[in-house]
Amino acid sequence: MCPHAETLLEKGILLEKKAHFKQAKTIYEDVLLHITNEATLKKIRMRLEDMDALIAEKEIYQRIDENAKRVLTEIGMNVADNQTLMDILLEADAIDFENETALFIPLKRSYIDHCLEQVPREMEGDPGMNTFGTGATSPFLKRAGEEELRPANRQEYEQIVSLVAEHQDVVNIFSLPVGCDRSISLFEVAQLMEKAYQGLKMITTNTMAAHEVAFLKDKEHWLDGTSLIAALTSMNSMVEPFLRSARTGNNLLLIDQTIAGVSGAGSPESFLTQIHAQVMFMMVIAQTVKPGVLCMHGGIPSVTEAGGNISYSSPHQTFINAALARVNTWITGFPSAQTGGSTSLMELTPQAVYESESSRNSLRKYGVHIVRHAMGALGSLNFFSMDKFIEDCERERHSMKTFAECPKNIGVIPLYFPGDNQALEGIREIAEKGNPKFAEHTLKNVDSFHQWEKVINEAAKRKLYYPQLKDTVNKELNLS
Repeated sequence: MCPHAETLLEKGILLEKKAHFKQAKTIYEDVLLHITNEATLKKIRMRLEDMDALIAEKEIYQRIDENAKRVLTEIGMNVADNQTLMDILLEADAIDFENETALFIPLKRSYIDHCLEQVPREMEGDPGMNTFGTGATSPFLKRAGEEELRPANRQEYEQIVSLVAEHQDVVNIFSLPVGCDRSISLFEVAQLMEKAYQGLKMITTNTMAAHEVAFLKDKEHWLDGTSLIAALTSMNSMVEPFLRSARTGNNLLLIDQTIAGVSGAGSPESFLTQIHAQVMFMMVIAQTVKPGVLCMHGGIPSVTEAGGNISYSSPHQTFINAALARVNTWITGFPSAQTGGSTSLMELTPQAVYESESSRNSLRKYGVHIVRHAMGALGSLNFFSMDKFIEDCERERHSMKTFAECPKNIGVIPLYFPGDNQALEGIREIAEKGNPKFAEHTLKNVDSFHQWEKVINEAAKRKLYYPQLKDTVNKELNLS
């Protein structure tokens, strides 16, 4: 490749990484007009093949961001029964009283934009893109050779903290990995984490005393995992803990754990639109009571298997989380946390380790920010296993080495995210009927994730981006 063409290719790849796909396409098309070297032309053509798909994908994410704001202005959030939240919104003059068609409490668009502008886009303790760690607060600790399942006790938590600290080269966020029994409090767990682990840490503070919550204040390497909204409705038990942490000034990880077709809309686009709206409502409340407080977008969408249980073995879980990560890395700029790298299998087997590794590799290929639940979890986050954690860390080291040795001019891989022109109408129908299962929009989209999977599969068969990994997408779909 001639030096000039190579420079232009590098410029195009850089534009892709910044999600400037139209500009990258212009560069690639210009190179085609002036370069005759066949090797150069082949590389440029390979990148051009993806540009239209990436441009279309980004446009859908822009629509998701816009429609999520319309959810807040045209449908509203069901918070009328919570006087605390109503008082906050009334005092801020945030409610649009002129809207006569909203189902719940609509917000003024100008106020939404004002609050979102105040959300910091950078954080001091940010470990960067494509970082993985523990998380989930699984209810049970999986103990080798034992059938009885229990939370972790003090001694076991000390072992877990020590173990995670030994693997800080690959564990980039230390979220509370498993529940604890009465032998140790969450505040004591946080103190252990603080002493042993230097990187980004997350814990929930809703059950802590006020002076314990303040332990996280002004600490850039801590996040307070909290939530406020589920199924377009306020969770009244979480309102005071949420406001307490926000007013304290803790860095907030705003968690939305909506499940497609169960607690949220059915199509991928309507699903992400609802989650995004709910997280942004949390941001609005947080910025109202503490302007400038850091808010990490913790939309962690989940999918179910045929029996209705959450399925971390499904490739759909990986795809939908990668897509929501792109909404933030490409469009909003909010710091974001996703979920993935786990398995639905309940026992530590080679298949369980493989499924977790494959999910992490796919997430890294598409480009995510921070991924929780990625190491040590089993049974769709029901169990945490120290033995699996060690296995996951070993496989992660191998994957990091493999990706480091891959060519750097691969560019961005399209996710072929499926559009849904009825996404907003579907969310309104769910709000009117009170349950996604009763909505016609949900029934019309019962196969939407499988159809999306087929599109990704066909694309993966045509073009292998990382042959060193034998294409993890194909492997996830049991294809070769």
